[in-house]
Amino acid sequence: MGRIVTIDRRAELGEFLRSRRGRLNPAELGLPDYGGRRRVPGLRREELALLAGVSVDHYVRLEQGRTLQFSEEVLDAVARALRLDATEREHLYRLARPYQGSADQGPGQGGLEAQRVRPGLQRLLDAAGDVPAYVVGLGTDVLGWNQLAAALLTDFGALAPRERNLARLVCHDEGFRALFARPEMKMADIAAYLRLDVGRYPSDPSLGALVEELCGNPDFAEVWARHDVRDKTHGGYMYRNPVVGEIWLEYETFRAPDDPDQALVMHTAPAGSSSEASLQLLAGWARTVRVG
Repeated sequence: MGRIVTIDRRAELGEFLRSRRGRLNPAELGLPDYGGRRRVPGLRREELALLAGVSVDHYVRLEQGRTLQFSEEVLDAVARALRLDATEREHLYRLARPYQGSADQGPGQGGLEAQRVRPGLQRLLDAAGDVPAYVVGLGTDVLGWNQLAAALLTDFGALAPRERNLARLVCHDEGFRALFARPEMKMADIAAYLRLDVGRYPSDPSLGALVEELCGNPDFAEVWARHDVRDKTHGGYMYRNPVVGEIWLEYETFRAPDDPDQALVMHTAPAGSSSEASLQLLAGWARTVRVG
């Protein structure tokens, strides 16, 4: 039996808080400069405690993970002092609250069912023939896709199920990275999405093993160490598709109401743009060669 890898929630909490302290500028927050050089960038623990209105000992216990029994008022104060956005705030609460048993275990543990796309959702993907669309699940696994998504990104159907994973593709597949005009931005985004999943399911061994594997890539390890956390909502990328060349596509993400671990991602091009014409050309090509 292989080694079980899980995320150390207390270590994850401390590293996240230190990373958020490190990005704050004391001068911009009106804190005095006593003339001494700082050993590390950002706020000291004492300064953060002052801004949050909590005792230094209280904050140190939080950052060191000595207990996971902090009140909502303390967490709210720390989140405000750290200037956390809504997603980061929720990530902090998940890490700092007491262990909830199976609530921390995703599909990789606890006998829960493996992730699957409902037939109706797959039919919806197939019906959206002019829109690249796919369903991404926990750990950035690609669970379902349509022909145009395969033409845009990669032929998911030709990959082993284990390799249908955006994080693995961006780390291990040079061809996949070459699809993006800014592959470093795509890697950073995927790392931030994966960090969100880790915060939700820190005890899931499949996530722990995936993170350990990915951090064997020095570029991913560097990005992972930033502790950025984001939810995939909307945005856009400039793609360099081998069939149609450069194409700018924007995406919108929709969560399944009964399964928030699954997200439908759909891409569109701005109306009247050259990218819209390129997307139509790619759709015609995909129908001809039957990719996906």
